[in-house]
Amino acid sequence: MSDLGFRAFDADHHYYEHEDAFIRHIDPKLKRRCMQWAEINGRKRLLVGGKLNSFIPNPTFDPVAKPGILDAFFRGKNPEGKSMIALFGELDPINPAYRDRDARVSLVKSQGLDGAFMFPTLAVGMEVALSHDPEAACAAFRAFNRWLVEDWGFSYQDTLFAAPYIPLMDPAWAVEELEWALAQGAKMICMTPGPVVAGAVTRSPGDPIYDPFWARLGEAGITLSIHAGDAGYNRFADEWGVGGDFRAFDYDSLRACLSPAPAADTLAAMVCHGLFTRHPNVRVATIECGSQWVGPLLARLKKAYGQMPFAFEHDPVEQFRRNIWVAPYYEDDLEGLKAAITAEHVLFGSDYPHAEGLAVPTDFIHDCKGYDQDEIRLVMRENAMGLIVPRPASAA
Repeated sequence: MSDLGFRAFDADHHYYEHEDAFIRHIDPKLKRRCMQWAEINGRKRLLVGGKLNSFIPNPTFDPVAKPGILDAFFRGKNPEGKSMIALFGELDPINPAYRDRDARVSLVKSQGLDGAFMFPTLAVGMEVALSHDPEAACAAFRAFNRWLVEDWGFSYQDTLFAAPYIPLMDPAWAVEELEWALAQGAKMICMTPGPVVAGAVTRSPGDPIYDPFWARLGEAGITLSIHAGDAGYNRFADEWGVGGDFRAFDYDSLRACLSPAPAADTLAAMVCHGLFTRHPNVRVATIECGSQWVGPLLARLKKAYGQMPFAFEHDPVEQFRRNIWVAPYYEDDLEGLKAAITAEHVLFGSDYPHAEGLAVPTDFIHDCKGYDQDEIRLVMRENAMGLIVPRPASAA
């Protein structure tokens, strides 16, 4: 544990879902259209919408990778040219703290943290898998959110803040689910980046059809987290000949270098389609999406505003800096991010206990080059804790 002189708050912790996370509370009439388990060639595999799903190659999570085992790889260091399987090494039996909230509270405290936002591992790959069947998708995530509040809670011991996942496929359903989540004490809502896909219909999240959802979110003053997952962007890889189903940790050199950034595109759509003009109280935090896209996006927004000022009611760069918080990867240019959006909007996220995260969450401080002590405290604690507190409408 790094000695910060204060207890930090981690904006990106994860649980590993129980096998019944999508099944325990599912409507029996829709079960076959949602998630099921099957034994294939002696292995337990996940079916989604009746099809084998490979987003997570090991969806039972037992055994599972050691926390932070891919740290060097994500810093661009693999001098021996090891394969991904070799880099993962020997897997561990699943730690109780990955699935039990009381064990997790103890672990978080031992890590020098006052608390953490808790995000899915499997669920962030499920919306795209069911985008062809919005009714089934809504049923699956309704079941998932009931499991989540039952096993983790949305504000457990004021330490673990799990974020229910609410897709926008059905606008009326999304408002109804948001109302339920608010009544259960949710402090943050989770979505993945990318356009809203519902069957054959694709929309921007800034489309006015979703205004009732954004209005209620803004009124409640809680935060939307856009967390990395399957954003449906595998089509770009297909066009360049990489192809295949999207799988976490399925790394290909070309896939790693392709330019599309779903978080950037999602926020561009929100800004350019007036979401923050119509709903200035909405706060968005991007989690596990990195930050290398921030500078180029701000440059594009600035240029577009100069070219087409009539398309914006307010300066889009200033809207971004007012309404968006960013949790960078530890290997990103954190000093450049501070220059782009100020330290007040940078979040510390360790991605613990994922293989690509940090084995010791507070080691994030060692990558905060160019930050003074006050700014480090903001990044490592105060900014995320501020997102727990409902934002009054007058603050927008």
